[in-house]
Amino acid sequence: MSAEQPTLPPVRLPADAELARDALAAPLLARAVRLARWAGPETRIGAGGELVDAQLPDAVEVLGLTVDADGTDGAGGGSFADTEAFEEAVEEAEILAADAWRLAVDTGLVTVEDGADDETPGGAGPGENLALITGGSPQDVLAIWLDGFDAVFADAVVPVLDDLETLVGEDGEIDLESLDWDPEMEGEFLEGVLGNLYLLTVSEGGPGDGPVPLPALAASMVVPDDMGEPTDDVLEQVSDAMMRLDEQFRLLEAIGLVEYQPVDEALMAEEGEEPAAPVDDEDVSRYGMVRLTTLGLYGVRARMLDAGVDAPAVGDLADKGADALLGGIAGYPEAAARAETTAWLSGRDVVTAARELLHAARGADAGSPLRRLHCQQALSLVGAEAEPAVREVLDDAELGGLARVWLAERGAADVPAPSETMIFWLAIDTIAAQLDSDGDLEELQELIEGLTGRHSGFFEAAWRVEHPATAEVLEAMGRLHRDKTAAKEARKSAFKARSRSGS
Repeated sequence: MSAEQPTLPPVRLPADAELARDALAAPLLARAVRLARWAGPETRIGAGGELVDAQLPDAVEVLGLTVDADGTDGAGGGSFADTEAFEEAVEEAEILAADAWRLAVDTGLVTVEDGADDETPGGAGPGENLALITGGSPQDVLAIWLDGFDAVFADAVVPVLDDLETLVGEDGEIDLESLDWDPEMEGEFLEGVLGNLYLLTVSEGGPGDGPVPLPALAASMVVPDDMGEPTDDVLEQVSDAMMRLDEQFRLLEAIGLVEYQPVDEALMAEEGEEPAAPVDDEDVSRYGMVRLTTLGLYGVRARMLDAGVDAPAVGDLADKGADALLGGIAGYPEAAARAETTAWLSGRDVVTAARELLHAARGADAGSPLRRLHCQQALSLVGAEAEPAVREVLDDAELGGLARVWLAERGAADVPAPSETMIFWLAIDTIAAQLDSDGDLEELQELIEGLTGRHSGFFEAAWRVEHPATAEVLEAMGRLHRDKTAAKEARKSAFKARSRSGS
């Protein structure tokens, strides 16, 4: 009975202006903007557009990442135990500066004139997109951020090269084939992980704004759905995937896509080594926790849409017709459907909107019962001023029952009593809609048992109802009714209905 539904539940996103503020606050983009404003004729870059090594200390200073010579970091965050720790901190600051510069180049915040080589450095200056950061629209800022997300995503799927020397061939080039690295496969893997994280976030019953354990996310990509107890080989694959994702989420956090609690380093002690701190195997958070930020939801959805995935957002239907609204929210969870409907009603004339909804709810197709249910729910959100439009359909065979319910709920006067035919037609239509909505099973059982309990001889009358879903509804009642005698009557009535219709 159900109509085709969106691939994913709808996501609820804030206004573009709020998303743009989040984008500008992302650490990596914020640093890139600062370096873009600093860039000028004296900024020296190498053959690939990167900052030359001698320029990195200046970039570090611009970003406020300077580590003092006495071993205290520039932010006053503490001192270093030894020279090695100090040097590592300096190197880390320079890596952050280099990454920010590369993002500034990739997003058009900086324009570069490549140098011929390290001895002949090129020049740099502010790019065209820098002016959009302060003078452009929120959509301009988000477009720049999306370019940055794409660049970081591309970096994230590149393997970490711990020992470059072993990969350099006789010709001086890096032997990529020896890495056993398939960039397309790596990209698809990370896309799949982000897609699963997105689905968990937007689905009812998922973690919502809460974090997802990294092992669960890795397992969702590795463990087959039909596998019971994972084998040792599969568990090893999950562990490898976790380590890969640990590196990738550290990168994606900098662009504001996720909030990430990394894997506890104590868990990664080599076999035979003692961990630096006691390990609590029961504490799942030590294995890494990740959640998509609101900006991350926006970014992942944008990539999905580019890939042709149906990834709706609440508000998509606000400027469309009532037919698009009632059809579009057919697969939405209740809260999202209500939010979408509220957005659609906002600013519309109540009587006109009610007429449009009622007109769109008509039909004998498979999706019509659910449309009428959503029409009824939409009308529950409008005030009594919709009464003229509702009274216009009192004599309509498909909408008359719905109209009477709406008027009675508001205490309206002069509501005509429904005929027995209308009562039973509305009962079949209501159950058909509930079957299509994939709602709570216990609530549906209570609805079925309540209807049959209030109307003696329900099944004897129900099989005669001229509704396209009569037989299917009675069959479902036979499966769901908890009273065995009533369930048997429902199945008999379903048989009669099918015999009458010839189906």
